[in-house]
Amino acid sequence: MLDFTALGNAFEILTSSSIAWVYLIPGLLIGLFFGAMPGISITMAMAIFLPLTLYMDFLPAIIFLTSIYTGAGFGGSVPAVLMNIPGTSSAVATTFDGYPMARQGRHNQALGVALASSVVGTLSSYILLLFLIAPVSAVVLKMGPLEMFAIATWGMLLLGSLAGRSVWRGLLAGVFGVLLGTVGFNTAGHIRGTMGVSWLFDGIPTIPAMMGLLAASQLLNLINTHYLIEDEADRKISFGRILAGVKLAFAHPTIIFRGATIGVVVGAIPGVGSSISNLISYSETRRNAPDGDTFGQGNPKGVIAAEAANSSSEGGAMATMLALGIPGGGATAILLAAFAMHNIVGGPSFISQNKDVVYAIIFSNFAQAVLLLFVGLGFVYAASAVVRVPLRFLIPSVLVVSAFGSYAIQGSLSGPITLFVFAVVGWAMVRYNYPVAAVVVGLLLGTLLEENLIRTLQISRGDLSYLFERPGAMLIFALMFLSIGLTTFSRWRRKRRAAAEALATEEIGS
Repeated sequence: MLDFTALGNAFEILTSSSIAWVYLIPGLLIGLFFGAMPGISITMAMAIFLPLTLYMDFLPAIIFLTSIYTGAGFGGSVPAVLMNIPGTSSAVATTFDGYPMARQGRHNQALGVALASSVVGTLSSYILLLFLIAPVSAVVLKMGPLEMFAIATWGMLLLGSLAGRSVWRGLLAGVFGVLLGTVGFNTAGHIRGTMGVSWLFDGIPTIPAMMGLLAASQLLNLINTHYLIEDEADRKISFGRILAGVKLAFAHPTIIFRGATIGVVVGAIPGVGSSISNLISYSETRRNAPDGDTFGQGNPKGVIAAEAANSSSEGGAMATMLALGIPGGGATAILLAAFAMHNIVGGPSFISQNKDVVYAIIFSNFAQAVLLLFVGLGFVYAASAVVRVPLRFLIPSVLVVSAFGSYAIQGSLSGPITLFVFAVVGWAMVRYNYPVAAVVVGLLLGTLLEENLIRTLQISRGDLSYLFERPGAMLIFALMFLSIGLTTFSRWRRKRRAAAEALATEEIGS
């Protein structure tokens, strides 16, 4: 329930401290810029500017860092749309339809759709957070390794939806990705698949591998192409078309709300977050859409679903961090570090004693979401100029930036080496019609699956009846099977409808 006294105090805090608002736009711009840079994660961007917050008061410091968080959450979608490079792992699903839209000359519309979905998703997540922070935190507190394993399994079984017409190719590519994700030491102390290479002991570097599979491989396939968009007329940068994309996103409130809800719930689970939420949102939207077969070919609904879930997961992660003092990922860990720098400990006691400050943080995020729409419009207008750059300049530039980004992440040559090895792997998969995205998702989920399975087996001592002691896990598995069943039925229904239409057309022709 809302504490209206604390609400009033929150408004008073925000209106009396004008300095807190000064950091909003700089934080958004920093987040947008760093989020759009290949290899630069949200966590890295926030970590770079964390020392500056030592010289700020607590509330301005948190507002500044959350502004970077909000900006970077959308910033990752810009290279995802224009160059098939997800700025963060949470922007992977944005590439599925965003990049095909860009190749079709609809880059303006795709960026507008992504921006509006991100804004509304962020705003929706914090509205939900305002009312549900206590219930969500109570649910998250009861989540164990079995529940997290169930969610990761759900994500894995959705990989078939990334394969287009061949489900088996999607599943095979996903299994390959999972195997890649299990390279190195596991939590039980066993080492696998390193082939004696020391820098593989900690596993395959995820971000460089992802950049190689999704971006560098695509660039290799474009070597004989002059521009990202061949038609000169379609390379036009149009503010009106960007606004048309924004309007298109608002025409699908159901998809945005579904994505926001999934993002908040899944994003609140530590260690899971937006990497899975955007995939689940994308898959569920594809299943429910009458034109689901066109997903992956440039359907804007896919971009809406992915970005809404991606951005709304921020609110879920904030709920866990504020209510329990548990970081849901690297970004919220940086926020907790900022708390510690100001001698404040997050968790239940912080909320109970400082509800006005919590509400003030949430209200400042409302403002961030609204400002993101206007700041983001200018940013995407400038960024869309990349489609006018000849590929003979763009390809080597992107590869060099990606190589430097991967080196910055790893701090050694293992990053660039991983990038170029997986660029070749991705190129081969594209050549033989295997879904690269499924490998990326499998790579992201592999470690999560294995770690939580081992922990579950350790807790249960291998007793399968342990499942019946975890009603939350049973509910997740039930929803998973329901989703898969509905997806299969939806595929069958669409095939049947297509066959009937083809037969009718044939009869008319004869």
